[in-house]
Amino acid sequence: MVFSGITYLVYFLPVFILLYHLAPHKFKNAVILIASIYFYSWGGPKFIFVILGTTFLDFFLVKAMYEQKTKSAKNKFLIVSIILNVGLLFYFKYCNFFIENINALLGTEISWLKVALPIGISFYTFESLTYVIDVYRGIHKPLKSFWNYQTYILMFPKLIAGPIVRYHDIADQITNREKNYTANIKLSGFLTFCIGLAKKTIIANTLGMQADAVFKLAPEQMDTAAAWVGALAYTFQIYFDFSGYSDMAIGLGKIMGFKLPENFNNPYISGSITEFWRRWHITLGTWMRNYLYIPLGGNKVSNNKLYRNLIIVFLLSGFWHGASWNFVLWGAYHGLFLVLERLFLGNIFNKLGKFISVPITFIIVVTGWVLFRNEDIHYAFTVIKKMYSFDLFDGKFAMNNDFICMAIVAAIFSFFAITQKTYVLQQKVYSENFSGSGKWFAVITGIVLFYVSLSYVSALDFNPFIYFRF
Repeated sequence: MVFSGITYLVYFLPVFILLYHLAPHKFKNAVILIASIYFYSWGGPKFIFVILGTTFLDFFLVKAMYEQKTKSAKNKFLIVSIILNVGLLFYFKYCNFFIENINALLGTEISWLKVALPIGISFYTFESLTYVIDVYRGIHKPLKSFWNYQTYILMFPKLIAGPIVRYHDIADQITNREKNYTANIKLSGFLTFCIGLAKKTIIANTLGMQADAVFKLAPEQMDTAAAWVGALAYTFQIYFDFSGYSDMAIGLGKIMGFKLPENFNNPYISGSITEFWRRWHITLGTWMRNYLYIPLGGNKVSNNKLYRNLIIVFLLSGFWHGASWNFVLWGAYHGLFLVLERLFLGNIFNKLGKFISVPITFIIVVTGWVLFRNEDIHYAFTVIKKMYSFDLFDGKFAMNNDFICMAIVAAIFSFFAITQKTYVLQQKVYSENFSGSGKWFAVITGIVLFYVSLSYVSALDFNPFIYFRF
């Protein structure tokens, strides 16, 4: 079940919201937990028991760790919990990858059962790790109730694709969020949800069909124009697809009384790759910084070790996205530019100014998305070569008017906040402070976006979700 599907929008969501608001405060978490188990079981009925089992073990491991008096005793429980969570992630997501590569490298024929991937395992594994590490570091006490812990991990708005919510950012809200039950916050949540839904169903799906059409072309059928159209279509598709999902999760969280962290902040207006990663998938970047980059030494090391840390973090960030070499190369590609910006490129970008550095950064990002999109690395490099070869000929590729129109809309909204005035205007749309006329604007805009989005979902069979498999 995905957020942009008819089953979710027409049946699951209205019933959940009704039951949630009818339930007394002390039973609201129970409504969330039951709904979340049902939601996950819809798409992965076998794997719900994996999550329930690991949350059960994790809760009592962390509780036992917290009660230990010595650091050495705490360390033992910490290690067991980390091994449990990382081990399951490795088994389900990476075993097939390593076995296939060992066979290819050594010419062996090691047999291995093809393991299906539990939906959203990368996201909830990282949240499980934040729980044990935050408690270990003394940032926050563990939850007293096992059911509250399961609510934190299984909460369906962010379960299968984030945002990645660190434990200490939400711990107090799990037990008490009554201060967030205001009309303005709920209205803001409704509008944010509908904006996210429109991003996904109207913009991302339309662009996605064009991207798929391009990347199905054989290399000899592709010219420079087609390669750029495919790359740009996917660049905008992945942004509006993923940020749309994040908006839906954050908006639904507000309706429920939760303040979930922002996940995107206009990433395509970045003037450097460093800035891009402060704006793109913010919760993943924050997780990597706090639980990997800083423990490695962060910035408080020699330059050589700093560059090493950046490369390690982004290699693992790429690998986190998928068990395929194209993701590793994509991570290395971004890590390389981060190192180059530390060395000299950052100074060049600063001297060039925003209106030159932004297009250059955007081109770098677009090129990287071609690697991300195509698991066939040879094909990905062929597309990139076509992009920069100026190989112009009359191919069989054509663009339809729906795509052209939606590409213009996507470009406008992607770069809308590049000036301070337009950024302030954008922030007003997502504001929680509505005046009388502002409330009517939010209600009418939300309803219109919801029903237009629903019509797109009903009319089109094409409704993929890019991050669903991560």
